[in-house]
Amino acid sequence: MKLTMLGTGSAMAMACYNTCFSLEEDGRVFLVDGGGGSQIFEQLKKARIDWHSIRDIFVTHKHMDHILGVLWMVRLFTQSIHGGSFAEEVRVYGHREVIELLRYLTSRLLVPEQAQIIGDKVHLIQVQDGECRQILGRDVTFFDIRSEKALQFGFTMALAGGKKLACCGDEPVSPRCERYIRGSRWLMLEAFCLYAHRDRFKPYEKHHSTVKDACCLAQAMEAENLLLYHTEDQNLPDRKTLYTREGREYFCGNIFVPDDLESIELE
Repeated sequence: MKLTMLGTGSAMAMACYNTCFSLEEDGRVFLVDGGGGSQIFEQLKKARIDWHSIRDIFVTHKHMDHILGVLWMVRLFTQSIHGGSFAEEVRVYGHREVIELLRYLTSRLLVPEQAQIIGDKVHLIQVQDGECRQILGRDVTFFDIRSEKALQFGFTMALAGGKKLACCGDEPVSPRCERYIRGSRWLMLEAFCLYAHRDRFKPYEKHHSTVKDACCLAQAMEAENLLLYHTEDQNLPDRKTLYTREGREYFCGNIFVPDDLESIELE
């Protein structure tokens, strides 16, 4: 299984794309969030990911930098289905607020011929806290991260040998979610900035974490590999070095600070 970070930046990042990623196996793709606009098409093209291979999409929450790119993907699917160039079924998962918003926006932004495909070939599926679904032939469990800012879900995906990947969205995850993330082979956490730069970027005012915070959590949760994303974009040339250096003070596992379009083999 291959993970590709299509974007790694926070909401107002301009030097990189907003955080979203894909999981790919055996020619099938699971897209997680879509960034903030139609640039999702360019990111997929640059990553050499054929959009026709996407069958499942998960939207973590309804913030603009995560859901608007998914709207463009839904338009692409419905337009292609209506035009006869695509015939597969697509599933878009999200919690109640996400699905309600997607239903509202698609009913008003898509032309009637495309909007009528919602529910026919393109399915908007509401998931509950703790609900398990099969995606890419693997068990995927969605969970509420207990955000203090906006309702947001993360997920775990079963990997080989009883291991798991856990994605915790783009805000600090509650200790009540420990049962989902403890012992993860791959733990994905947001790290808005370095702890050393907290006075400059003020992550706590935005309900975000620092590299130190994410690494301390990963250490406490006994994760094997930590992937940091959803960052500020003022230190991109040195981000990988700076984040890894600070992170090693607090986490003894492997730390990954990917750039946009960077891929990682998970198994």
